[in-house]
Amino acid sequence: MNKELGMSILIVTGIEGARNCAAVVAEQLGVVVEVAEGRKTALASLRKQEYGVIILDETLAACDPAAAEAIWEHAGLAIPLQINFALSGAARLIREIRAALHRREREQALARKAAAGAIEAEVRTTIAGLLLHSELALSAGEMPSGIADKLRLVADLANSLRLQLNAPARGTRQPTV
Repeated sequence: MNKELGMSILIVTGIEGARNCAAVVAEQLGVVVEVAEGRKTALASLRKQEYGVIILDETLAACDPAAAEAIWEHAGLAIPLQINFALSGAARLIREIRAALHRREREQALARKAAAGAIEAEVRTTIAGLLLHSELALSAGEMPSGIADKLRLVADLANSLRLQLNAPARGTRQPTV
C-alpha cells in the first residue's frame, strides 16, 4: 500500500480534526488521503478520481441517508467503510483500513484461484474431447490418408497438451484428465 500503487483514500466527514486524522493515515499507510467535508464535495471527488477506500462518517450517514446512498452508489470498486469519527481515532481507523484491504486481497486471491480452476477444467474437458473424437475418427476405418494424417496430428497435439496440463507445476501435483 503506497503512493506508487496509486491507491488513495477518500474520507467523507465534516468533523473537526479530520484533516489531521487524514495526515496520520496517509503517513502510516503511505497513501494519498483526501477529505471531503460533505456530500457535494465527495461526489465531485468521486467523479474526478477512483479511490481504493472510501470512509464515510457514520454521523453523516445517519443524518443524511440519501447522501450516504449517493456516495456509495458512486464509489465504484472502492472498499466502503463507515466509521464513527466521534468515537474512533486515527489508530482504529488505520486498523479498520488495513483489515478491509487484507480482506479484499484474500477475496481477490480466492476469486483468481476459482477462475483459474474453472479455466483449467474447461481446457481439460476440451482437450479430452479433441483427443477422444480424433481417436474415434481414426478407428472408424477407411478414410483418405491426408485426412488420417491430419487426425493423427490433432490426436498427437491434444495428447501433448493433456500431458503438459498433467505435468506437476512448480512442485505441486496436478490431477489428471
